[in-house]
Amino acid sequence: MNERTAIVVFNLGGPDSPAAVRPFLFNLFFDPDIIPLATPLRWLFATLISTLRAKKSQGYYAQLGGKSVLLPETQAQAAALEHVADAKVFVLMRYWHPMAREVVKAIKDYAPARIVVLPLYPQFSTTTTGTTLTAFKKEAARQGLDTPLDILCCYPTDEGFVGTIAAQLRTAYDAAKAHGAPRVLFSAHGLPVKTIENGDPYEWQVAESAKAVVARLNEPALDWAICYQSRVTPVAWLAPSVETEIRRAGADKVPIVIVPIAFVSEHVETLIELDVTMRDLAKEAGVPHFSRLAAVRTDPRFISALAGFCDHLRGKTTPCSATGQRICPAQFGKCPHAQ
Repeated sequence: MNERTAIVVFNLGGPDSPAAVRPFLFNLFFDPDIIPLATPLRWLFATLISTLRAKKSQGYYAQLGGKSVLLPETQAQAAALEHVADAKVFVLMRYWHPMAREVVKAIKDYAPARIVVLPLYPQFSTTTTGTTLTAFKKEAARQGLDTPLDILCCYPTDEGFVGTIAAQLRTAYDAAKAHGAPRVLFSAHGLPVKTIENGDPYEWQVAESAKAVVARLNEPALDWAICYQSRVTPVAWLAPSVETEIRRAGADKVPIVIVPIAFVSEHVETLIELDVTMRDLAKEAGVPHFSRLAAVRTDPRFISALAGFCDHLRGKTTPCSATGQRICPAQFGKCPHAQ
């Protein structure tokens, strides 16, 4: 890159101490893109659920040293990207520090000629990439940061992402064969069904990612399924759940390999929910073998793909997918491509 460029990579964020758990949860559930209620009701809901869930969540984070590992994971990805890209990389988190206000200020101080925005969510959702972009743009406008933004909206089937997963899955799958014919479970963070019905393309993009990995694995008659984790509210969520699929694998007496298909970093949902809670469930359910693929993290192929997106976006009307074209079918009205 010839001009002075800032790259912004972003993710959900997480508490950096036990005391930060409740306010982190409040920020999450007070987001109108997560809980679409009128402000007074949303404030009441966020206050209630963050208070009720704080102790349980603190217990999870206690197993990780009392705080989320997502920020250091993302900082490592940023450092790896900065090493291969001729640009300064900034880390943005949606619900805990560094949040939009401090990141926008740091970018203003850097004074770049170009800003490239890269989600660390391979699949687009209004509840992840969408809400972060809204917050970032709003804060940029408030602080008078008017540098043009080149925005990547999604990369669900990009080779740097799915090819990296497929290569790792080959090893895990072959190891699982010693315990029977393996079943591959692609696990993604769940969403309320209503969000999808309102035009969010997330479920469709998750399926595209899984199918792309399966095609690259090239395993005849592969036994695989997509499932969802981390249900929060009592409304209908995407199904089947990862718990349901683990119990089914136990009933079928087949080994399983879990692939976190919507995560590029390790965090509480992989290290605790999958590695501890779901592993224990698999043992109880009689699953003969349980393994979980690591997230792509700082794999050079993935980092190289992120760097490549910066050149890919140059001169395009954005937000833009990794293919350069709109990939979502017409019924997904929340697709942001080139809006």
